[in-house]
Amino acid sequence: MTRNIADIRRDYEGGRLEASQASGNPLGLFEEWLSLALESEGDDGNVMTLATADSQGQPHARVVLLKGLDERGLIFYSNYHSHKGSELANVPHAALVFWWPSLSRQVRIEGSVEQVTSEESDGYFASRPRSSQLGAWVATQSVVIPDRTWLEEREQRFERAYEGQTITRPIHWGGYRVIPRMIEFWQGQPSRLHDRIRFERRDGDWLHFRLAP
Repeated sequence: MTRNIADIRRDYEGGRLEASQASGNPLGLFEEWLSLALESEGDDGNVMTLATADSQGQPHARVVLLKGLDERGLIFYSNYHSHKGSELANVPHAALVFWWPSLSRQVRIEGSVEQVTSEESDGYFASRPRSSQLGAWVATQSVVIPDRTWLEEREQRFERAYEGQTITRPIHWGGYRVIPRMIEFWQGQPSRLHDRIRFERRDGDWLHFRLAP
């Protein structure tokens, strides 16, 4: 390692964060922050870390893409038979983290998880590029495979099978919705005196708290 990571420093700065900016609805504020992130971070603005837990309580995290947002929650898509799919089937709760370095902003979200409807999954699948549609059939996600050649040969078989045809969505592939019960906004500030506002849903209402940085 050429650099001493203990010596790495970064100064953060940004506008002040107040709970009133959410107008009682943290998902509205999240949508505003996401819109700015999509402008400043480009194609990485919807990147998020997804953390799940297995039946033994062991946490697992990976980077996925946010692909939908509505009044009910945040949507991403995956293989239902993947490791994350198996974990969510047993423990239907997850945590998300968004980090937007250009804005010195982070958002943490925790909540329950449900599969979206077949109609929602079909609609999104139909919007994907054909290569991505084929990929949903080719990739038996999280399964051990012998080598890259195995994957490429499998891709060729599916290309031949669907040549000249509409590619249908595999039943093992679809969407998940994270229904937030907690959303925490972090705005970087100088001297490490960051702004943190936490929203928690209780009995259908959103309550908020300012946390020490």
